[in-house]
Amino acid sequence: MLNLSHKKLDVYMISLDLVKEIYSITNHFPSEEKFGLTSQIKRASVSVSSNIAEGAARISKLEKKRFFEIARSSVVEIDTQIEIALKLGFVQENNLIQLNTHCESVFKMLSKLISNLT
Repeated sequence: MLNLSHKKLDVYMISLDLVKEIYSITNHFPSEEKFGLTSQIKRASVSVSSNIAEGAARISKLEKKRFFEIARSSVVEIDTQIEIALKLGFVQENNLIQLNTHCESVFKMLSKLISNLT
């Protein structure tokens, strides 16, 4: 693996924990959701880390900001999908404490990075 600067960012490291948590939680979703909600939420979680990495690699502030905004939007997407999973009974709220902590941390850190680029 490459030794790149984004790997030293706290927000990137927490986003990887977020991916791990999503994969763990979705392992308990119904098998018929494999190509539905399970796939969608996994893709959104991977998108967070990927866009943080890509944004950190960009030179212009405008490009960095755009990728960080996309990553933050993916956190919002995850939040919505978890709400749907709760409503459908695929997950219980007491199993989401760590996930909520990761989502909040990543959202706040990205928001700060974005505001610093403005």
